[in-house]
Amino acid sequence: MAESTGETEITAERPRVERYDPAAIESRWQACWEADELYKAVIDRSRPKFYFLTMLPYTSGNLHIGHWYAMAPSDARARFKRMQGYNVMYPIGFDAFGLPAENAAIQRNIHPKTWTYQNIENMRRQLRSMGAMWDWSREAISADPEYYRWTQWFFLKLHEHGLAYKKRSPVDWCPKCNTTLAREQVVGEDRVCERCKTPVIKKDLDQWFFRITSYADELLDFSHLDWPEPVKLLQTNWVGRSEGARVVFHTEGGDPMEIFTTRPDTLWGATFMVLAPEHPLVEKLTTPERSQAVRAYVQQTQRQTDIEREAVDREKTGVFTGGYAINPVNGERIPIWIADYVLMSYGTGAIMAVPAHDQRDFEFARKYGLEVRPVIQPEGMEPLDGGSMTEAVTEYGAMINSGPLTGTPVDQAIERTIAYLEEKGIGERAVNYRLRDWLISRQRYWGAPIPMISCPECGIVPVPEDQLPVELPEDVEWRPTGESPLKLHPTWKNTTCPRCGGPAERETDTMDTFMCSSWYHLRYLSPHYDKGPFDPEEYDYWMPVDTYTGGVEHATMHLIYTRFFHKACRDMGITKGPEPMLQLRNQGQILGPDGQRMSKSRGNVVDPDEQVKTYGADTVRAYLMFGYRWSEGGPWNPDNIHGVVRWLNRVWALVLETAGAEPGPVDEKHVRALQRKLHQTIRQATHDLDNFEFNTVVAALMELTNAMSQARAKGLAGHPAFKEAVQSLLLMMAPLTPHIAEELWSRLGKPYSIHQQPWPEFNPELAAEEEITLVVQVNGKVRDRIRVPADISEEEARARALASQAVQRHMGGAEPRKIIVVRGRLVNIVI
Repeated sequence: MAESTGETEITAERPRVERYDPAAIESRWQACWEADELYKAVIDRSRPKFYFLTMLPYTSGNLHIGHWYAMAPSDARARFKRMQGYNVMYPIGFDAFGLPAENAAIQRNIHPKTWTYQNIENMRRQLRSMGAMWDWSREAISADPEYYRWTQWFFLKLHEHGLAYKKRSPVDWCPKCNTTLAREQVVGEDRVCERCKTPVIKKDLDQWFFRITSYADELLDFSHLDWPEPVKLLQTNWVGRSEGARVVFHTEGGDPMEIFTTRPDTLWGATFMVLAPEHPLVEKLTTPERSQAVRAYVQQTQRQTDIEREAVDREKTGVFTGGYAINPVNGERIPIWIADYVLMSYGTGAIMAVPAHDQRDFEFARKYGLEVRPVIQPEGMEPLDGGSMTEAVTEYGAMINSGPLTGTPVDQAIERTIAYLEEKGIGERAVNYRLRDWLISRQRYWGAPIPMISCPECGIVPVPEDQLPVELPEDVEWRPTGESPLKLHPTWKNTTCPRCGGPAERETDTMDTFMCSSWYHLRYLSPHYDKGPFDPEEYDYWMPVDTYTGGVEHATMHLIYTRFFHKACRDMGITKGPEPMLQLRNQGQILGPDGQRMSKSRGNVVDPDEQVKTYGADTVRAYLMFGYRWSEGGPWNPDNIHGVVRWLNRVWALVLETAGAEPGPVDEKHVRALQRKLHQTIRQATHDLDNFEFNTVVAALMELTNAMSQARAKGLAGHPAFKEAVQSLLLMMAPLTPHIAEELWSRLGKPYSIHQQPWPEFNPELAAEEEITLVVQVNGKVRDRIRVPADISEEEARARALASQAVQRHMGGAEPRKIIVVRGRLVNIVI
């Protein structure tokens, strides 16, 4: 029976077609595409290239619906670019090193390599079930020796150019397990070892670093990037560039203590100094009567994270060392304290405390009875008195109580102070960064071994390139403590020095897994190339990455490390250009049905395998795009997916039931309405896919499907305009729901494959509305809405507005003083 539309309808009996069964078609088309290498990307200089990349998954064992939410819409965008005529490369691989594999080794008595590669097999199956256009011939796995050979090669190049170095640095240490711990292994507010629940302490170890700080200023240059503003802001804050002055204080014993300040104009207000508890001068400064209190405080601080220590709302604590410093601008003797809010990892580990003009220092001074001395007087404020102040005054102002610079106006205060410091030789203009060098050492087994050798005669020596990769031994013993098997292995670490040939030891630390993921986009270019990390010809054609998708949580680690890595390699002549990825887009997060973050412990994890089994991959893909704004995400709603199920079933029936329809008499008005809706939909889908607005694309296709059903009911099924709508609908569905689009395209007898067809183009004339709704206001209040021709002139719009009975009623016979016309939108009559 035809649907009721309020007009004459065609009621011919619909042909019977088989029902839509995703399980019967999806795996068949996936196998076909793979056998035909439909998505294999090869260099083709006759077409513009497009390198589309989504963040590679970690080999945790199972993809969850969050992976699908990141990847399926990304796949739709990659397919869309391909249909627009681009030669698209969309590779996939696995981030395969890391701590979870070691935990599995201990908990399940299984080798991390075995666990990892079993997981990869399962995840390959899951990724294939998505129906994405992965180029599997470019798969790269970071734990393969042919991959980490080049990870080690990059390390050697960074070392050769002075960008990799070793120094002592604090780590989280479990004294019972006798091993370092990763951030994830320190749990709870009490910061205990997750294995044995022993309180964790800080311990200094020799560790490897990359000199990312050498690129601090360049990392603040986003001029070549189309990246979201929140990511750029996060990276800007992470680098933390500040301009100010470097000033040298001295202890009474003559030891220098360098500080950096962004407010050198407040130097005369420094009434005490604060050192980080780890500062090397603390022990020397501490007087005998203060040693017990200082030692206890230092031990307490060792159990805190930097984040906890820096918390703004945390009560400030500290201990007086008994020592004093000399303020270089006025020669005053000021006490030296230690406090946990000062970090060795930021600045110099020492600050001058100006409680009148810094709130943190003010709270500390009031708590411990230290002097508060104002040295800045903001304009328009009552004269400041340190004794009566209730909070710090952080505004800029004229200098007071500042010796020879007293009276310096606000606009000259900082510059004149810096000039004074440089003239006296006690300080200089400086720039400081919050960014620290990248610590890449991990006291772990399952990672890329650091290719360095320690020789008693020659010191630290690089492994020769022709001896790479330094492979992990597989015959390792796992201890319950989690201590790295590389340290305990009876033979692996023993080697000979490449320089003198004498006995030497391998480095037993492995690299941070972020090192592996800093260059995987390059290995995708040629994953089996053995003359270098990538084939230069592939690099010159495909790089840089045109679009990169993934989570915003990677902004200050992976994404900033990758940018540093590219720039460092560029300066070494390995890569080219200012940036590795030109456009970045971040997806939101899919939450559990309860609105909470998905986790096994909460029991709210949504398994995509179950969803595919129940509904099919196309339905899951379309729902993930339709049910959420991609950049935001939201809770999984198991009920809302049924709307997508109904839509795909309607498309299936509509296409197949009208496939053999013969032309007949039609009302041209209905033909024009269908054409308008079709070309408006093509216009919207093109725009929205370009802008990652997947939800509105699916909504527009649903509306088009409804319009086509109505057109069918009006007898248009055999008309060329209807057939054009069917073809265009399937072409627009192809990036979103690739299997059903391919199946219906094939059943219509169209050439294989729909994924090799061009994206439909809209005709602006056909998309134009013939009529529009014009809002008519009287004195700014809406009094009527009238339908008018879309190309109506301003004169005619005025005439029609004035002719409205509703408008005449509200004008009450008054003459209009002014008539304002906003073309295509409204007429406002002012009386």
